[in-house]
Amino acid sequence: MDTIWVVLIGILALIVGVALGFFIARKYMMNYLKKNPPINEQMLRTMMMQMGQKPSQKKINQMMRSMNNQQNK
Repeated sequence: MDTIWVVLIGILALIVGVALGFFIARKYMMNYLKKNPPINEQMLRTMMMQMGQKPSQKKINQMMRSMNNQQNK
């Protein structure tokens, strides 16, 4: 009977640890990506020039706004 409780407590602790670790890691990554966005205006401008487009500031602002809206969802 005592062995069953030890095993159950061990399994429960493992499940709680995995769930807690997942949510902490998720929160950390969301904050990291918010502070350090993966793409900035200069990178967009460079990518558009490599694709043969002449980037206007209006188009870059529009793309950045759409990317920020996607990230905030």
